[in-house]
Amino acid sequence: MNDMEKVNIKINGMELSVPAGVTILEAARMANIEIPTLCYMKEKNEIGACRMCVVEVIGARALVAACVYPVFEGMQVFTNTEKVRKSRKTTLQLLLSNHDKKCLSCTRSGNCELQKLCNDYGVDDENYFDGEQPKYELDLSTPHLVRDNNKCILCRRCVAACKEQFVAVIGTNNRGFDSSIGCAFEKDLNDVPCISCGQCIVNCPTGALREKDQCDEVLAAIADPEKFVIVQTAPSIKATLGECFGMPIGTNVEGKMVAALKRLNFDKVFNTDFSADLTIVEEANELVERVQNGGVLPMITSCSPGWVKFCEFYYPELIPHLSSCKSPQQMAGAIFKTWYAQKNNIDPKNIVSVSIMPCTAKKFEIGRDDQSAAGLPDVDIVLTTRELARLIKRAGLDFVNLPDEDFDPTLGLGTGAGTIFGATGGVMEAALRTAVDTLTGEDVKEVVYNEVRGTDGIKEAVYKGVGGLDVKVAVASGLSNAKVLMDKIKDGTADYQFIEIMCCPGGCVNGGGQPIQPASVRSFTDLKALRAKALYDQDAAKELRKSHQSPIMERLYKEFLGKPGSEKAHHILHTSYVKREK
Repeated sequence: MNDMEKVNIKINGMELSVPAGVTILEAARMANIEIPTLCYMKEKNEIGACRMCVVEVIGARALVAACVYPVFEGMQVFTNTEKVRKSRKTTLQLLLSNHDKKCLSCTRSGNCELQKLCNDYGVDDENYFDGEQPKYELDLSTPHLVRDNNKCILCRRCVAACKEQFVAVIGTNNRGFDSSIGCAFEKDLNDVPCISCGQCIVNCPTGALREKDQCDEVLAAIADPEKFVIVQTAPSIKATLGECFGMPIGTNVEGKMVAALKRLNFDKVFNTDFSADLTIVEEANELVERVQNGGVLPMITSCSPGWVKFCEFYYPELIPHLSSCKSPQQMAGAIFKTWYAQKNNIDPKNIVSVSIMPCTAKKFEIGRDDQSAAGLPDVDIVLTTRELARLIKRAGLDFVNLPDEDFDPTLGLGTGAGTIFGATGGVMEAALRTAVDTLTGEDVKEVVYNEVRGTDGIKEAVYKGVGGLDVKVAVASGLSNAKVLMDKIKDGTADYQFIEIMCCPGGCVNGGGQPIQPASVRSFTDLKALRAKALYDQDAAKELRKSHQSPIMERLYKEFLGKPGSEKAHHILHTSYVKREK
């Protein structure tokens, strides 16, 4: 159907001309009318199951679900009649009839779509429908997630998100009243090939899914006079944390974030951007060595632990294609407990290494083998963006009005290349900035690689004549897109030297540990682009935009590591992988 074809309809008596084929829900939004939803996620979960979006259509025999009902010429729709309101209220009462209503202790209180709709429609916590209430045991089997089916409303948004990530390890078990969301054969999540990405969490409308909160562990470490607590913040956190405090999506709050962390009494507040630069220096060196010495190509980035776990589960035969570099989180922790500890006469055993990450898979990553450069875990505790926001609120800090402050020196400086790590294509662009200089032996002035920018699921580019080579690259975000590239490698049709893969669609800015936005925002706002823009804007404003030109890199290699790819660098900054059984 021609995209420009229009139909004329009326919504609540207002005449509209809208594209043919859109749903009533989409047409209403074009008229700034918001129809409530619970199960709906645009292009992911359009199933009309929850019945919250019902509307009256003149001529229809019953109320229709706006999220799946297409418009037609002459349609007349009413979104707020007494019949509609009564139906929605009854739906909410039915959902509450077997729902765990312990809202005060729920991490989603105040940010729960079910709670908001109950407030909007005047539904309280009384038992309108008495009957059996199933009780479910919590699934606590993984390092990153808690599943509480007592708060599940069977919207299936988590199922759709898991399917979008290809792994599809959860679904609907049983039928009718006994229906529940879980793994096949009621297995624990830790017993299936879940890759810990957390996309199920950020798509859940209630508190049925949440990350394992470690705020108390951090506060206990800070309160221990024997411990030296270092915190690092991932590049994307500065672009998302503000959302937890009502600030516009895409606001860069780096200065306020640092000020808050210092007021929480961390001993040092460092910037993971520095170790993103370090990752690039090591990774670019590894790529050049593989290109020049006949190594396994294409080389694939290893910064995203959800992606790495996916490779280990689903493509174990392609593990040699992974870069051996640790992620920036792990490299930073390794440097804290080796070089930084030596320079400051601190026993590594007394260092508590904390990271603030956009990613629930980082909670899994810190427990991997071969992530202990000093004989201790490189990183001890991972907090998501959401957990940091809870810590700040618990401390009574007025985040929005905090002054901007700088990271602590030495390991607080990052280049623009490190900053853009948080967006899909950012690792590739940062690596190209360094690899091109290395291959050409020049300080190339052009540092922007537009071909690998943007939120498309797969991007490809060829850079001709780089040091006598044509450098062919690809970028994928989201594991369904990763599968496309991996299948190309598997069947021998992937003509690339270098591939960047990020587990989450859009990269770290859309990670499973990021602020939760309701479906009305996630479905109709480009979160990925708005958040990424904050990172690219900061990169453009920086004087230093290439990782290898960071003064920290020069000092670190001169005083400690020797040179990129040295034996010492390999011991401290590189890792290994395992084949996992599905």
